[in-house]
Parts: sequence; structure tokens; C-alpha cells
Amino acid sequence: MEITWLGRSCFRLKGRDGVVLTDPCPPASGYAIGKQEADVVTLSRRDDPDYSYLDTITGDPIVLDAPGEYEKGGILVTGVASKRPDGVRNLMFIFELDGIRIGHLGLPGPSGPPGLDEWKDVDVLLMPVGGGNSLGGPTASDVMTAIDPLIAIPMNYKTEFETLDLEPIERFLKETGAKPEPQARLQVTRSSLPSNLTVMLLQPKG
Repeated sequence: MEITWLGRSCFRLKGRDGVVLTDPCPPASGYAIGKQEADVVTLSRRDDPDYSYLDTITGDPIVLDAPGEYEKGGILVTGVASKRPDGVRNLMFIFELDGIRIGHLGLPGPSGPPGLDEWKDVDVLLMPVGGGNSLGGPTASDVMTAIDPLIAIPMNYKTEFETLDLEPIERFLKETGAKPEPQARLQVTRSSLPSNLTVMLLQPKG
């Protein structure tokens, strides 16, 4: 499976059974994600145009913006709703592709999402770390430790492209003590997963 970070909380997950795209962001975000063909598109915050820009999507995907269990061509998706302190609903998703479970936290409130027990068997965790509208460095580090995935990939933080006022990645890395080398994309198989929690950084394209 190939994981590419396109900016903010937008990832492309490409497996044998198809492509998942999460939280597509608009050009005003500073990220140019281009045309993206997908089989499944998930929206954590369907009410927020900064994280639900569908104009760039091609193909005939199913768009998931509600809790529940779904399947499309061998891709399994579970959506779990959580309410932020500001009353806004955030959707978190767990995907199963190529025998790997990927969790996407969406944009929970700054204090973190409730009820993380069902996330204990997530292999790869996609999580916000840049504060602002969601988890900041210290809380993100605590959430990551509580879930204890094999791979954690930060998202929704300040980069050279980002137009929102978010924290840079350094604060989260300082909290965790991790010093990963950024890479363009991550290719992972069930057998290549690390045995212990590993933070990995992906480079977005502006």
C-alpha cells in the first residue's frame, strides 16, 4: 500500500483494491493537490470547505461523511463520530486496505477525541499535530501513545505552503523525541510494518 500526504488532513491511500482520498483541501489552502481519481472519499468535516473540497475529485467514488460501516470493492471503512467542544461533529475513519488498518482522526477538539479503545489495533495512525483547530503537539503526543500504532504520520501542521495559522511540526517532534527524515511517500506492506511505534514524516506538494 502507498500512502501520500497531499496537505492538511488530505491523504491518498492506494492499495490493490483501489484508492481512498481523505479530506480533500481547496487551492486556497496553499496545497495544489490536482485532479485526484478515487474509489472512496471521506470527509471528517463536511461542513468545513477547508477540508471538504470535492471539485478536484474524478472517477465515480462513494463519498462518506456519516458514521457507519462501508465496503467498496474490497476496501473496508468504518466511520466513528465524535463531538468537539465547539459542538461541531468530527468524523474519524478506520480503513482496511491490503491487510493493513489505517486510522484517520480527522480534526478532533484540542483536548483530543473520546473513546480511543477501539483504535488499539490500528497499524498506521494519521493524526493532526499543529494545534489551531485541532490537536497540538503535547496532546497529539499523548493521543499517539494511548493508541500505540506501529506507524504514526502527522498531518495538519504549518508547512511552507499552509495558509492557516498552525504550529510547525517541530513542537510535536520535540514532545515525542522522534527525528524522522521526511519522504515523498510511504510504501508499506503487512510484513514491513515496524515492531514498535515509529513516527514518519511525509512531504506534501505545494
